[in-house]
Amino acid sequence: MAHDLDRLDARQRQLLLRWLPDLRVEADHSWGLVETTVLEVVADGRRLIVKAGGPTDHHLARELHAHRHWLGPWRATGRAATLLHGDAQARILVATFVPGRLVLGTPAQDEPDTYVQAGRLLAALHGQTSEVQPTDERASALRWLDRDHRIDPSTEARLRAEIEGWPTTPTTVVPTHGDWQPRNWLVEDGVVRAIDLGRAALRSAMSDLVRLAAQDFRRRPELEAAFLAGYGPDPREPGAWRRHRVREAIGTAVWAHQVGDAAFEAQGHRMIAEALAAT
Repeated sequence: MAHDLDRLDARQRQLLLRWLPDLRVEADHSWGLVETTVLEVVADGRRLIVKAGGPTDHHLARELHAHRHWLGPWRATGRAATLLHGDAQARILVATFVPGRLVLGTPAQDEPDTYVQAGRLLAALHGQTSEVQPTDERASALRWLDRDHRIDPSTEARLRAEIEGWPTTPTTVVPTHGDWQPRNWLVEDGVVRAIDLGRAALRSAMSDLVRLAAQDFRRRPELEAAFLAGYGPDPREPGAWRRHRVREAIGTAVWAHQVGDAAFEAQGHRMIAEALAAT
């Protein structure tokens, strides 16, 4: 067990062993590209998930906030984990294990009912509360472009020219997942459940559709129709949707380059090209 906990710092190990003194590590589900350690453990006869962040991690605090404030509708229907222990300052949490296998790469990824359920889950998350906040999408997008990346200089110039003209207007924001796509859905006996709230935050509702639109909706339009059948009215207003697509495309290409995910970086460059082609 000691070896399995090596990536946790001293405070995280201390808290974990206080919360779960008899824990046994069963599997390591860490992604490997980011600082987050994800362990499947057994303690007191229960299967649990431990998530711990590295020194510069900011995802664990977001996930803890989501568990404490926004996951009630999902927990009520057994569609998400229940938080058992957490410490935002130490960047660690323990939650119940969510059964199922990842939708990504399985036949469920092409099943319309998967997207109907995903739409309903997202509508339940979004529908809990809303508020109007000032927003500056322009500054956010430009910050991504100011980082190290491999976007072609001429493409970067086109992006900067467009972004400089974006309006700064108040936006209605709701609780969002932040990475709503099949790699964060589990399915068991036809039931879809959600995991990984590390990017959860108050944002516009349409932001949770960006990655689906770039991937699954793009390859099979009927999946988009199925999703909206579950979700309800389409939240995408054309002007704001374009800005979201451009910003998400830039963020994908830059972030993936920084963590060394070549496939995801290529997707980001494709998203940029498609967004600019739609001008």
